[in-house]
Amino acid sequence: MLTQYSLKMPKQVFGGENSLDRLAECLQGVKKAAVFTDAGIEGAGLLEPVLSRMKNADIPYDILKDLPPEPTYSQAQALVDAFKSSGCDYIIAVGGGSVMDTAKLASLCATDEYGIRELLDEPLKARKTIKTLMIPTTAGTGAEATPNAIVAVPEKELKVGIVNPEMIADTVILDPEMIKKLPRKIAASTGVDALCHAIECFTGNKANPFSDIFALEALDLILNNIEKACDDPEAIQEKINMQLGSFYAGIAITASGTTAVHALSYPLGGKYHIAHGVSNAILLMPVMRFNESACREKFAAAYDRCIRPKKHLDTEGKSNAVLEKMDGIVKHLNIPTSLAEFGVPKEDLEGLVKAGMEVQRLLTNNMREVTAEDARKIYQEVL
Repeated sequence: MLTQYSLKMPKQVFGGENSLDRLAECLQGVKKAAVFTDAGIEGAGLLEPVLSRMKNADIPYDILKDLPPEPTYSQAQALVDAFKSSGCDYIIAVGGGSVMDTAKLASLCATDEYGIRELLDEPLKARKTIKTLMIPTTAGTGAEATPNAIVAVPEKELKVGIVNPEMIADTVILDPEMIKKLPRKIAASTGVDALCHAIECFTGNKANPFSDIFALEALDLILNNIEKACDDPEAIQEKINMQLGSFYAGIAITASGTTAVHALSYPLGGKYHIAHGVSNAILLMPVMRFNESACREKFAAAYDRCIRPKKHLDTEGKSNAVLEKMDGIVKHLNIPTSLAEFGVPKEDLEGLVKAGMEVQRLLTNNMREVTAEDARKIYQEVL
């Protein structure tokens, strides 16, 4: 555990039912807002609650929506360039992780001094010049809370995380209206992504008293609400709890960070375009079983906090019970657990190992050292 640690959070957060009604208050003094989103969000009608409130507040806006799922850095740059020519002085992101990450990058890249490509190697050279408001439409990525932006780098067949504390949002609105009609498949994969954030941050080498507070609370909320939140469209309280759990897990990322699950999942999104939450779900249990011997005390602490009802178990029994709980959730939510379902051939094993081992930023945070041979065995489990 770190002996020195820090915590960075959005400046203001509004949550709960009808929290979108605070939008006009957030936009006081804004001359023109850029609304980052994507075609899927617009097609699902999720943009309308935001735009109607902006119209009522007489706030002019441009909609920037030409963003594919899991964008490359050049695709994200294209939307940033559109923002730069829009004349907008404020950024609102309405969407999932890719939308919010691109909006955060735009807040740094309004200048011509550098673009997203330059930030892949030197992320800390950037400075925010435009304020941001994040309105997540999933309860999963936690991007509304983090200083991270993930983009695909095709030439490396890998996803890369750009990390800069300047990207932490100025304002966040967590309104359950935005996730009420989320399809079960998306709610499940993004929810398991949040689960990964919570358990990885709690069991990482960089875990500390700040991150543990948010990671454990997130884990409690997610483990005990995710199934009903995904299964029942009317389970509003469970959806609110998932929004909070996702947000808290995002805060935990800022204070601690993810580990081997995310490190080994990056090649799956970068080369095979598997959705981020799904790729994490596929690797969650193989990595957690690999980590169990090194993380047993932490898993037992998670049991004491999160698992109900309790049984009289020793430390190892508690640790295994937490793994069983997570495994049961992945199975209940019908998330794929094999790469074969995505046409990933066994012949690609060595390429996966090589790409995964390049993500040392996250692998060094894993409590149990991951060698190339370890990564090979983990990938073999899911091929």
